[in-house]
Amino acid sequence: MTNQKTIIILGGGTGGLVTANELKKKTGRKTRVILIDKNPNHIYAPSFLWLMLGKRQTEKIQKPLSLLIRKGIEFINEEIIKIDTENKLVKTQNQSLRYDYLIISLGAELAPEKIPGLTQSGYNLYELKEVERLRDDLGNLSRGKVAIVVSSLPFKCPAAPYEAAFLLNEHFQERGIGDKTEINIYTPETLPLPAAGSDIGKAVAKILAKRKIGFNPEAKLNSVNPEKKELKFENGKTDNFDLLIFIPPHQGPKVITNSGLGNEASWISVDKETLKTKYDKIFAIGDVIASTIASGKPRPKAGVFAHYEAKVVAENIVRELQGLPANKKYNGNASCFLETGFGKAAFAYGNFYNTPAPAIKMKCPGRIWHWNKILFEKYWLWKWF
Repeated sequence: MTNQKTIIILGGGTGGLVTANELKKKTGRKTRVILIDKNPNHIYAPSFLWLMLGKRQTEKIQKPLSLLIRKGIEFINEEIIKIDTENKLVKTQNQSLRYDYLIISLGAELAPEKIPGLTQSGYNLYELKEVERLRDDLGNLSRGKVAIVVSSLPFKCPAAPYEAAFLLNEHFQERGIGDKTEINIYTPETLPLPAAGSDIGKAVAKILAKRKIGFNPEAKLNSVNPEKKELKFENGKTDNFDLLIFIPPHQGPKVITNSGLGNEASWISVDKETLKTKYDKIFAIGDVIASTIASGKPRPKAGVFAHYEAKVVAENIVRELQGLPANKKYNGNASCFLETGFGKAAFAYGNFYNTPAPAIKMKCPGRIWHWNKILFEKYWLWKWF
């Protein structure tokens, strides 16, 4: 078709998957939709916490991105090397592809190497292979101190370290070693989930205290000594551990740096309502963007934002192709489950772009929210494939 437009989507995570599906469903043969990712599979990261405890199998929490061909979406399993905005080209290690529209949904890159000793000392909670290794090694722990460390800000999935602590607390109690183990969280944050407001943070901190999980705020990790199993923080304080679970430093994707599209940290600036970048026909969504809440603090990096932003971008591209006003806007609404263990979860929801502060509420932990989280996992891996 001579008028067929080519839409390239970079990244097969939450945002890329939703954008590709929405665009192809609404445009059919009028567009060529191409998704590019260096990974062959879409991995449902929220299930890592259940995988950690042996409650999920690796193959059950991922789907091959090649399945998208059934929906008319092309998938290219190659690494993206450069984005040429002047000539509207995406370059991979094997080819160059021209686009009419480009959606960047590459997420955040993990950089544990930025903190000396970190990789050699523990388990990366955000890497599939590392979570598998943690699962296999947890059975060897019969006593001791478990440290869950948020190494720097910002980081994706703000609830994950707290969920890990709650679920491990349950796990140790079920094994009868609850009184022989100690769990501590260390984070640069002042309260849990600070972007959601102090009320939410205090509520989560209260649950931590009730479960006797140590919460150490304003603790920015400087280095780890693998031999001594010692954490060293920027304020000079140190602490020891027997098992370390860490959230590594995050950075913008290297291809964004190489292509000159990002700020000094390689995050991409966008209009937070339309997700437009300063470049013609280029949008960016999800963790890769630099977006702030009313206070000026970074907006949390979480899949729920990528999900809603993807729908806005897809709708506006469809409207533009139809000659209609591209006036769909993302309003900042988001929601999140927070696993608290023992078959219960809390549910936080509200508007992160509300002024003068985010308007977020949280439902108390209950079995209904835990089952809703399980159902959403099943729905997600069915819906988009």
